[in-house]
Amino acid sequence: MDRKELLKKVRQLELMSKKHVQELLTGGYHSVFKGKGIEFHDVKEYSFDDDIKDIDWNVSARSEECYVKNYVEERELQLVVAVDISASQGFGSRSQVKRDLAVELAALLSFSAINNRDKVGLLLFSDRVEKYVPPKGGRNQVMRIVRDLVHQDGEALGTDVSVATNFLLKNIKKKGIIFMISDFMDESEFRRPMSILGRKHDVVAIQISDPLEDKLPGIGFVRLWDSETGEERLVNFRQKSFREHYSRLKRQEEHNLKMVFRKGNVDYLHFHTHLSYINQLTEFFRKRARRY
Repeated sequence: MDRKELLKKVRQLELMSKKHVQELLTGGYHSVFKGKGIEFHDVKEYSFDDDIKDIDWNVSARSEECYVKNYVEERELQLVVAVDISASQGFGSRSQVKRDLAVELAALLSFSAINNRDKVGLLLFSDRVEKYVPPKGGRNQVMRIVRDLVHQDGEALGTDVSVATNFLLKNIKKKGIIFMISDFMDESEFRRPMSILGRKHDVVAIQISDPLEDKLPGIGFVRLWDSETGEERLVNFRQKSFREHYSRLKRQEEHNLKMVFRKGNVDYLHFHTHLSYINQLTEFFRKRARRY
């Protein structure tokens, strides 16, 4: 992608995000991800519904009136979007590949964070850490993140979620929000590091899949190629028993994945490349706001 194409794509993502940012903010982003505590703001005159524990005795003594300490939520948070850019993310049977949807989601979440005056960072990974942008605030930061999302390709082909989780555990010291976006086609053991990450931070896992990965069409012989391993295989999709067996395996994989996240205190969302995600994401924020 040359510079002109890059800037065009970045601008498209900025416009798309602006369209939906307000929906997320009003849909519960602010109330779901609360600040890390409260901090002293000023003093105010005592009223009957104030807690007497908050009385500022020094100020009250000097003014001969009763004053209480006024606290506000310490709002600023740090959000890190971790995006899988392995070779399997390049698969797509409809108008966009999985990588396109991952980039859209990451851009939208980043713009939402900045508009909410939070810091935002980016981690791009495959079976290794490809790039890390530490959390920071401001428009320049979010534009850098969007450019990296569009421009950065993985040097490695495989997927290893445990590499990303271990990196985040080592590098994100202060409690934050982490969105992990991947197809989670990963045979590595990431259960334990994901569980530790879920206890330390507020983690949301977003699985992205293509409809052709969920349900095979009965179209006869198809030559399949694994983009991460290079393995090829000729498969008869017309064979009903094969398609049914594949469907059972996919359902079991998704169930196992949900159990990993549930036990690890990680929220889970599943988006598909051919369906709109904004309503589902907004509803997730609303439900979670009610839960808390």
